[in-house]
Amino acid sequence: MSKNKKAKKMKEVEIEDEKSNEEIIEISNEEKINQLETEVLEFKDKLLRKAAEFENYKRRTENDQMNLLTYAAESFIKKLLPVVDDFERSLQHIEDAQDIDAIKQGIKLIYDKLMKVFQEQGVIKIDSVGKHFDVDYHEALMQRADDSVESHTVLDELEKGYTYNDKVIRHAKVIVSEEKSSAAEETENDEQSSN
Repeated sequence: MSKNKKAKKMKEVEIEDEKSNEEIIEISNEEKINQLETEVLEFKDKLLRKAAEFENYKRRTENDQMNLLTYAAESFIKKLLPVVDDFERSLQHIEDAQDIDAIKQGIKLIYDKLMKVFQEQGVIKIDSVGKHFDVDYHEALMQRADDSVESHTVLDELEKGYTYNDKVIRHAKVIVSEEKSSAAEETENDEQSSN
């Protein structure tokens, strides 16, 4: 064969090789595209499933929170029911009772039981009488002159105050001693210095 024919033949082989390489590349590109499309569909499916799972979780959590808020006082109410039962039994027998001291004792026992339930739940009575007036715990309804105590001292309690886990839920309504006039204070100071 002549050199030209040989070169021409080689070129034809090279062209065929290039065509078959292009076909191979084309086939492998199609496979890659198909593979990538399959992966995209799988990821899309996983994403949709995760989104659905999250929505279900969110809905369950919201329901749990609503139930928690709706029934939050249930345990406290269950603890109060025996106190209510004691009151009902007392009311049934109060008409027949002859001994007033027994009635007083019964009411005192029920009151103590109720206060114990409150204390177990974190409800504490504010002790006010004789203490210095504190706006965080007391609500002054009136003032009264009283020379036996310092100014702004709680003299009497008209309504008890309560805290719940260290938060005031009802201020004590109190009567507070008046601020002493300057003349009275001077007299008191003179008396204290002469002693």
